[in-house]
Amino acid sequence: MDFLSPVWLWMYAGAFLMLAELASPGFVVFFFGLAAATVSVLKYVFPSMPLWGQLAAFSFLSILYLLVLRGFLKRVFVGEKQESPSVNNEFVGRVGRVVEVVRPEVPGRVLIGDAEWSARSDSRIEPGTEVRVVAQENLTFRVEPI
Repeated sequence: MDFLSPVWLWMYAGAFLMLAELASPGFVVFFFGLAAATVSVLKYVFPSMPLWGQLAAFSFLSILYLLVLRGFLKRVFVGEKQESPSVNNEFVGRVGRVVEVVRPEVPGRVLIGDAEWSARSDSRIEPGTEVRVVAQENLTFRVEPI
C-alpha cells in the first residue's frame, strides 16, 4: 500500500486538521478535518475520482458539516453556560449595622451578617445605626441609613 497515495494524503490532512482544533478556538477546524477524512474514504471507494472532484467534495462536505453538525457538537462538547448571580446582587438590599463611623470621604465599617465590610455613604452615619446596602464598589459597600 502506497502511503503517499491521495487516499492517505487526505487522511493525513484530516487527522492534522482535527488535531489542530485543539490549538484553535471556535470549534471550526475540526469540520474541515472531518471533510478531508470523508474525502479519503470517498477516494478509496471511488479510486478514479479526479482531483477536481476531490476538491469539490471537500468544499461541499466542509460547508455541510459546519452547517449541520457544528451547533449540535458544540452543545455536546462545550455544554450549556449558566451565569452565576453577581456578588453585587447578593449584597444589595441586605441590612447591617454600622460598627465604625461611615463618612463620604473616608470609608467606615459595617457588620453585615457575621462579617465586617468597608462602607461609604453620602452622609455621616454613626455607629449602631441600621443601614441598607444600595450598591457595591469592589470590596466597599455604599450604604444608606434605614
